[in-house]
Amino acid sequence: MAQNLYVASRKGLLTYQRGAKGWTHKATDFLGSPVSMVLVSPDRQTIFVALNLGHFGTKLHRSTDGGGSWTELTAPQFPKVEGGEKDEKAPAVNAIWAMEWAGKDKPGCIWIGTAPAAVFYSADNGESWTLNQGLWDLPTRAKWFGGGTVDTALHSICVDPRSSDRVAVAVSCGGVTLTEDGGKTWRVAGHGLTAEFMPPEMQKDPDIQDAHLMVQCPANPKVSWIQHHNGIFRSTDDLKSWHEITTAPVSKFGFAVAVHPKDADTAWFVPAVKDEHRYPVDEKMVVQRTRDGGKTFDVLRHGLPQETAFDLVYRHGLVVDETGEGLAMGSTTGAVWTSDNGGDAWTLLSAHLPPVYALRFA
Repeated sequence: MAQNLYVASRKGLLTYQRGAKGWTHKATDFLGSPVSMVLVSPDRQTIFVALNLGHFGTKLHRSTDGGGSWTELTAPQFPKVEGGEKDEKAPAVNAIWAMEWAGKDKPGCIWIGTAPAAVFYSADNGESWTLNQGLWDLPTRAKWFGGGTVDTALHSICVDPRSSDRVAVAVSCGGVTLTEDGGKTWRVAGHGLTAEFMPPEMQKDPDIQDAHLMVQCPANPKVSWIQHHNGIFRSTDDLKSWHEITTAPVSKFGFAVAVHPKDADTAWFVPAVKDEHRYPVDEKMVVQRTRDGGKTFDVLRHGLPQETAFDLVYRHGLVVDETGEGLAMGSTTGAVWTSDNGGDAWTLLSAHLPPVYALRFA
């Protein structure tokens, strides 16, 4: 089966297919609408697309025929506030930031992460959604606050391949939280992360960490990586602790991280100038790759623009395929690159797309 690449962008969902002659554009759906996230089944028949339509709200669509037709579903909603003050209202789901399948043993079951930070669960292929009350009622969430957005944002959902009941989530700014019983109970799992933007006495507080993205290695799920607001962090002990990687040669700031599916020591990051600037260092687009767990890094630039480049890669804008050799990267300036050799060389797929929010291989 030919490989597909799905590009969620500000102006629609673009699908590319790889054949004998390389990548070719196959379809564009939801043309003109901001697509914040896409989720695809392994057989590519079931596709979920989240739209962020501003004052028209968050929308959710599903295809069960590979994108041939689409059905609008009821998007996740917070339950009404019962017994509260008369002017108290349930919050609105302002964006869908993450979507993941709930595990091979739970077909048709899906986790969704939102802003404000919450997780919703569907056991019927998206027909209905339930707020995970355990995470929503977690006492430590009182310390959470928005990072680059006004709302807190739950952007990372890692379903453990060893047990679908073990799910870790990451929040900006709320650190890492873990359930081992399918979402009934949750506990903080961000010990060791450091928020240098906070006062010294609060920098180690695991409840206020700005984890930009968290990923888990499928072949060695004890190992996870985080691209944090002010550093790169790695856990090798099932999220019991995190340690900072201080050897990144270009910048420790960025949004995206991808981990090799078979080698937990190999991971990719896209560095940038931090805080209010957010553009490539020295206006040169590069990718940082480690193959030894963060001891050393390669700076990959072949095929990427090396002058007057202002491409920023969002959290979900860097993906690796199941082989660990195929990569795709999309930027805020509408460029998409692919690599067939682990990032050693990149090929420009298009430089004329809308800003890219998320990518998926299938």
